[in-house]
Amino acid sequence: MNFGLVLLVLGGFLLGGAWSIWRSDDDTKGRTGPQVAIAVVLLVSAVLASASGILRLV
Repeated sequence: MNFGLVLLVLGGFLLGGAWSIWRSDDDTKGRTGPQVAIAVVLLVSAVLASASGILRLV
């Protein structure tokens, strides 16, 4: 299996995790600071992993 494909799959999982954390807000309090921070970190990690995977495939 090509390492670029592994990075693309990893980026997809990280993107799904960021979306899951972003959607799990409380009805009364909304999103908390740590929740937003973790979602942003996962989103940046997903973008970096996906970009690395695409560059490895090229």
